[in-house]
Amino acid sequence: MMGTFFTAWDYPVTYLEFAAVVVSLVAIVLAALGKRIAWPFYFLSGVLYGWLFVEFDLLGSAILRLVSMAAAVWGWFGWGAGGVREPKRLSLRVSSIGLTGVVITWLIVTPLLSAMGAAATLLDGFVLVGSVAAQLLMVKGYVEAWPMWTIVNVVGTYHYANQQLYFTSLFYFVLLCLAVWGWWNWLRKGAEGQVDSDAKSVSATGQYS
Repeated sequence: MMGTFFTAWDYPVTYLEFAAVVVSLVAIVLAALGKRIAWPFYFLSGVLYGWLFVEFDLLGSAILRLVSMAAAVWGWFGWGAGGVREPKRLSLRVSSIGLTGVVITWLIVTPLLSAMGAAATLLDGFVLVGSVAAQLLMVKGYVEAWPMWTIVNVVGTYHYANQQLYFTSLFYFVLLCLAVWGWWNWLRKGAEGQVDSDAKSVSATGQYS
């Protein structure tokens, strides 16, 4: 799997990296659409990328894949057969507390990864902590998962380019675009759900008035 599948701009793309990218893209697109079937693809992408990051000593990113695999199982049962039909929203207060928690956790995790001998610990630590936060929000069906993914993918694009994982860096840029699309799509689904709820409320009021 670590053999070269093809070479692009003098960068050898391995079979493993290519497979991880393709499976992950499928997972993200399905998640942006709110489809439950996204989670098995998330689980498989966790296996593939975990293997890849261990090869490059990116321990934070490798650990993240274990979290992603656990989240995939949770998400499969949490979303139910219908997937996400009406995403939820966090209050400004809860969002602020959560963001503060992400920053504090990042500052705690970074030196721990460094002590473990991981590479690029500052950025790898942020990708780890930010992705866990985004993953949890997505499992619970909150729109705020997508702006969190957007930030993580900006950092990831730069981070993996620095580690000479250029194909993965390009993948994270694509993920950045998909995160923006997922953000818009979940906002739209939420607005449509609110309109339906308002319509039902008006109908019920008219029926019993």
